[in-house]
Amino acid sequence: MFFQKDIETMSRREIEELQLRRLKHLVDYCMNNVPFYNKRLTQAGVTADKIKCLSDIQYIPYTTKADIRDNYPYGLFAVPMKDIVRIHASSGTTGKPTVVGYTRNDINNWSDCVARFCAAVGVNDNDVAQISFGYGLFTGALGLHYGLEKLGCAVIPISSGNTQKQAMILKDFGASVLISTPSYAMYMSEVAHDMGISNDELKLRIGLFGSEGCTDALRDKIEKGFGLFATDNYGMSELMGPGVSGECEYRCGLHIAEDHFLPEIINSETGEVLPAGEKGELVITTLTKEGIPMLRYRTKDITRLHYDTCKCGRTHVRMEKVQGRSDDMLKIRGVNVFPSQIESVLATIDGISPHYELVLTRKNYTDYLEVRIEINNTALLENFADLERLQKDAAFKLKTVLGIQAKVTLVAPRTIQRYEGKAKRIIDKRNEEE
Repeated sequence: MFFQKDIETMSRREIEELQLRRLKHLVDYCMNNVPFYNKRLTQAGVTADKIKCLSDIQYIPYTTKADIRDNYPYGLFAVPMKDIVRIHASSGTTGKPTVVGYTRNDINNWSDCVARFCAAVGVNDNDVAQISFGYGLFTGALGLHYGLEKLGCAVIPISSGNTQKQAMILKDFGASVLISTPSYAMYMSEVAHDMGISNDELKLRIGLFGSEGCTDALRDKIEKGFGLFATDNYGMSELMGPGVSGECEYRCGLHIAEDHFLPEIINSETGEVLPAGEKGELVITTLTKEGIPMLRYRTKDITRLHYDTCKCGRTHVRMEKVQGRSDDMLKIRGVNVFPSQIESVLATIDGISPHYELVLTRKNYTDYLEVRIEINNTALLENFADLERLQKDAAFKLKTVLGIQAKVTLVAPRTIQRYEGKAKRIIDKRNEEE
């Protein structure tokens, strides 16, 4: 079992002493090796010897995705290219991607972090792991690949796509661990069952899902669909990739690898650091990254941190599942709405599937939200009374949670597009002429 007990069960005092040493080193490292940070730190009047305690991190300016894009492709690298052994880039949908580089030591630390959270949910060297993330510039596939190999797993690098073949390989190769986005796992289970593959024919026992949000309700549906134990993990290419945090067997938060990452929670609007236990935007400082270090990177992900010791014995801080993104937040008629809120509501309603789309429109300077939802039984289309009852139930529950009225449109099964990677839920038509 890959359990780094000396690190994962350190006392809070030991963790913070290690973090302070590494933070001071990091500030000095960035000052000497990254012109961008040299300028930022100099303007802020911050040097390593001025960092006396962890709270002094507040004097370091934030780093944003725009900073990485503005220095495209290698402007934030801290080492010469001869020391870079891997290059990845984000799967951004607009503009140029955010490019990140890894030294050999970075790759080793990365695989350690991934192996930790995989082991924490029970993955071991007897497992066969099917990676259904797309391989390439995206960090998810290779990140999990190296960590799982470090655990001694047999890895099936099938990548994404060709879902019928995915289901066949799951069965024929005896995969016991599935790695994918939650939405693709849900789709894969539908396809497998359509092919006549029952859960009894599969050896699946653990799902390692990431790259997009997964509510508890969606997780429950995936578990029923595939008969496995579904877990969540978190990461982003700017910080490392998967492995920043992950759930343990108790699923009471995602353990952050605090020897490598220093987390903070801030108010997204003011930038103010919030007290422990408050909900806000997650900010991460990479304490050990050599290729492209990040000082106070604003993730835009909304969560909160818990510092009490977990039932599993691990002492590193736990983050709650990401509840939304400050930049994905929808502001509709003055009300803040997160897609995750809508997903949680829909998952409680019998008769509909987990597949939905949010359509935003604007008329007479007023924003409107339409929630398009798949029903899960074609027979409902022939029963107007039941269909109307289901539509009204969904509309009522959404209004109760969101605080605004949303138009609910029920559509036939399998009519909302499926995705092999991150699901695209939002269709924003507010800039189109009405």
